[in-house]
Amino acid sequence: MSTGAPVDGFTLSFDRLGSVGRPPVVLLHGWPGDRTDMASVAERLGDEFDVVVPDLRGFGASDKHLRDPGDYYSLAAQARSVTGLIEELGLSRVVLGGYDIGSRVGQQLAKDRPDLLSAMVITPPAPGVGSRILSDGPFREFWYQSFHHLDLAEKLLDGKPDAVRDYLEYFWTHWSGPDFIVDAARLEHLTSAYGPAGAFVASIGYYRAAGDVVARYLGETVPDEKIMVPTRFLWAEHDPLFLGAWSDRVGEFFAQVTVQPVDGVGHFVPVEAPDTFADAIVQASR
Repeated sequence: MSTGAPVDGFTLSFDRLGSVGRPPVVLLHGWPGDRTDMASVAERLGDEFDVVVPDLRGFGASDKHLRDPGDYYSLAAQARSVTGLIEELGLSRVVLGGYDIGSRVGQQLAKDRPDLLSAMVITPPAPGVGSRILSDGPFREFWYQSFHHLDLAEKLLDGKPDAVRDYLEYFWTHWSGPDFIVDAARLEHLTSAYGPAGAFVASIGYYRAAGDVVARYLGETVPDEKIMVPTRFLWAEHDPLFLGAWSDRVGEFFAQVTVQPVDGVGHFVPVEAPDTFADAIVQASR
């Protein structure tokens, strides 16, 4: 594990695998996880790539300063840290892979600094949901985002490892595919990362910065300028948050986009289907 230079006072810890000088890949994890979510993908990319896998701000071994979420944990702020790391390491034409929050950070980076990226391989969240966010099944799934805005989330969970473990286990069980069983060692690792005082609050800083998910999608408009970075969405069959039918409008937001269905898996595509994720990275690099 290495540590980058601070951006806005936040340093990112990261793993680097493969060979320096090979085509660069940056892999961004989601919530509730950390950089180890991408370990199997990085291993499969082997020596053909220069693979950088950071913990985002507020996660894993990266800094978890308890500062204003809107200023320091927003998508723009997270993207600044990833940009800083890419530039510090001297990388260019990066293939960026991400899921969950990592996908959103990648999309923000593609808007802010498309010059740094050659392609993206990401999973939902994706734009284009609109009023469909109010449909019965998915609407019930997004309760946790509202909960994360409450002081009660901190009172019930922060600094309480046993409660944090139960909370994380719920999501890793409920959001994953029907054949996936969360590894006990993974759950214990994530509990050790999210369990200390201040760690859980830092991990939900993104949600507190992002505001209400329903309002965001209801107020969504088609942009004047599309994201130009070539993008492949890996759309999981059993992700309860983002239904497959919701992929129909991504072309309104991305100039070059492909949707690849991933059968049999849920929300955690890099963990549940690392071969599929790694293969998509390889294809995107060509």
